[in-house]
Amino acid sequence: MKIILQGLLSLALLVGSCLAGSHAATAGDPQALAPSGVLRVGLYRGSPTSIIEGATPRDAKGVAYDLGRQLAAALGVPCETVIYRANAPLLKALAAGEVDVVFTNATAQRARHMDFSQPFMSVEKSLLVPQGSPLQTLAAANRAGLKVGVSQGSSTSEELRKIYPAISTQSVDTLQHAARMLADRQIDAFATNDAILYQMSDGVPGSRVLPGHWGMESFAAGIPKGRQAGMPFLRRFMSQAQADGSIARAIERAGLRGAAPLNGAGSGRIRAVHSN
Repeated sequence: MKIILQGLLSLALLVGSCLAGSHAATAGDPQALAPSGVLRVGLYRGSPTSIIEGATPRDAKGVAYDLGRQLAAALGVPCETVIYRANAPLLKALAAGEVDVVFTNATAQRARHMDFSQPFMSVEKSLLVPQGSPLQTLAAANRAGLKVGVSQGSSTSEELRKIYPAISTQSVDTLQHAARMLADRQIDAFATNDAILYQMSDGVPGSRVLPGHWGMESFAAGIPKGRQAGMPFLRRFMSQAQADGSIARAIERAGLRGAAPLNGAGSGRIRAVHSN
């Protein structure tokens, strides 16, 4: 019996070692993904998919914030969080190589400027309307004179107007500004993913997210073009984060609503075409 137990223990250790090794960083992985020796994780304020800042750095939360720190630890390099006021300047910084990784909605348009891992999270898109809005359903949104705010630099305006051709859209520079405009009735609604809309609604008393969705977003890890050598490790990391519950925990800790981790994140190609 002792020999059998020793054999089983040796086998368990061997299997564990092989599994750990399959996700371990090689010497070239940190150089490919964090060539400066520090992993610069790109984030933008006000979205639980990215970062919600707290009173201290320890109080910060967000899916991208958590996954970025875990990726740096897996690579064995320090993590530097680089925070932008909005998503548009963040994406420009990633395309220019000023940050090393983002966790964002993967679109065909964005894929021209960065390379994506497999998708890991799906989020519905809807409209946030202020208190007393006559708009009750998404189906009723296609009305002349309806002014809908969208994030500056996103493709939401183009996508939204294909579905609701009668509306007009207004580009807004930051989510914080969008919330003020909605509260002041400068816009009739704001369109983006539900994770952001529910976060915004907490700061606009009486506002509500309309039920249902007019689109979907698929989030993935994005890295600058020219760093394909690091993609195998990034894909393995995302698969492991899905399998061990790290993605689900990051979603829960950030308080995301309207979002869910995707099963089988280790396979598949990016198919999403919407952006926030």
